[in-house]
Amino acid sequence: TTSSCDPGGTMSDIDAEDEDAQPTEVESLCMNCYENGKTRLLLTRIPFFREIIISSFTCHHCHWTNTEIQSAGRIQEQGVSYTLRIKSKQDMNREVVKTDSATTRIPELDFEIPAFTQKGSLSTIEGLLDRAVAGLEQDQPIRRATDPDVADKIDQFIQRLKKLKDVEEEFTLIIDDPSGNSFVENPFAPQKDQSLSVTPYKRTKEQNAALGIQPEPDEKPGSDLETMRNEVLVFNTNCPECNAPASTNMKLVQIPHFKEVIIMATNCDSCGHRTNEVKSGGATEEMGTRITLHLTDVSDMSRDLLKSETCSVLIPELEFELGMAALGGKFTTLEGLLKDIKELVVMKNPFICGDSSTTDTSEKLELFGKKIDKIMAGEMDVHIVLDDPAGNSYLQNVYAPDPDPEMKIEQYTRTFEQNEDLGLNDMKTDGYGEVQN
Repeated sequence: TTSSCDPGGTMSDIDAEDEDAQPTEVESLCMNCYENGKTRLLLTRIPFFREIIISSFTCHHCHWTNTEIQSAGRIQEQGVSYTLRIKSKQDMNREVVKTDSATTRIPELDFEIPAFTQKGSLSTIEGLLDRAVAGLEQDQPIRRATDPDVADKIDQFIQRLKKLKDVEEEFTLIIDDPSGNSFVENPFAPQKDQSLSVTPYKRTKEQNAALGIQPEPDEKPGSDLETMRNEVLVFNTNCPECNAPASTNMKLVQIPHFKEVIIMATNCDSCGHRTNEVKSGGATEEMGTRITLHLTDVSDMSRDLLKSETCSVLIPELEFELGMAALGGKFTTLEGLLKDIKELVVMKNPFICGDSSTTDTSEKLELFGKKIDKIMAGEMDVHIVLDDPAGNSYLQNVYAPDPDPEMKIEQYTRTFEQNEDLGLNDMKTDGYGEVQN
């Protein structure tokens, strides 16, 4: 749709934080019959996806309708790939946010919907299949007249797509989004979904170019590490919440009995948003590290904790697992980590309110939140596990330099899949560092 001008200020301000916000209506041109129709716009916030604009167009002349979503937030630092193994008809009801930059694949049919060929949508797995079928059927009358053989083959393929909705056989759905702004529902939250794999990845130069991201300038060799150790570096950036100009402070810090890390903190004067992120100052360790702490006292909540962006957090007693990159890198306390988990899983979950909510899901998530509160109050006997394949996470040993009787640190050899996620399998290190004459 093409929105008409709004010289009279008829379009009201829209705010994602306003729970009582009503859709804004704008008179728009219908691209089907070229009469005037009506577009309804709603800005809302979805956790794991930030802000989106939902638009719905209706033409009262030809009755043509169109619904789509657009991301109103920033492009994420990493791309994300969702791999879902669909085993039953219940899986067809999973809610999906698919941006226009996402590629959808079904390997069993050798079927792919390339990026930027569809508008963004908020739908279900079944809705994605219906939309794909509708796209293939759109030009079938013309094909039957001009190329009947191709039309017959497409008809056969459409029947195979439609048959997938019956889930007579398991199949795989892959949604790969370089912008990091797509999302597939986990109906078992806060427990891990055994059928869903979420893999963050670093974008290629070609993907950055497709998203309109300018390449970063090459770093100058011989950067002065002493300057980073002794001074707080400040550089300009944009707020990840309101996109207003903000400043980010960066400092290289030595953690006792561990290693150097880079701490970055962003403060926004416009909306008050604050965030901090931690990057490892060293290389990926030769082995992964698994730290298990048995919580025996409420004083454990004050232990310092460094969670790298490659670290997963597990609470076995709650059957809970938080995958890598879900909260990014953090330097906080154990209590701060648990608060972030509760906020991410319970307080900001879109599927416990509105039309998407179910009583069973809401009660399950509320119970999980109460259990997290009990852990922070020292009223539950649980274990916290930090599993970092890169070996760059840390949990304070309050008995240092002596061993902590309640903390177990294990080092393990990474699997091929873990090396693949870290980008180590394709890394060429032969001859690295050699001086060429």
